[in-house]
Amino acid sequence: MIDLLFRFLAGGVLVSLFAVIGDMVRPKSFAGLFGAAPSVALATLGLTLMNEGSAYAAIEARSMMIGAVAFMLYAAVCNAAIARGRTHVAAVAIGCLALWVAVALAGWGIVLRGAA
Repeated sequence: MIDLLFRFLAGGVLVSLFAVIGDMVRPKSFAGLFGAAPSVALATLGLTLMNEGSAYAAIEARSMMIGAVAFMLYAAVCNAAIARGRTHVAAVAIGCLALWVAVALAGWGIVLRGAA
């Protein structure tokens, strides 16, 4: 129960903090980057560190970084495809999900190979 309370409080404080940062950033199109993802990630890492220890938290942090790199590539490819204006937005977004998964799995493969 305490973990759940901490998660709500930490998440709320961090979401508010990142919302303020997002409000100060120019151009406003970047404000969404500071919405929920960083604050939820930090709250999750804090809870993981408290409950599971630093080794497990390090694995979780690496996973988040790999997912972030995969998402950045996904967003860049979606943006480039949509900017051409020839393809429906939903088709591009759904089609690029395979790219996101492939990059994330490749990143994990690299990390696992380096750890072995």
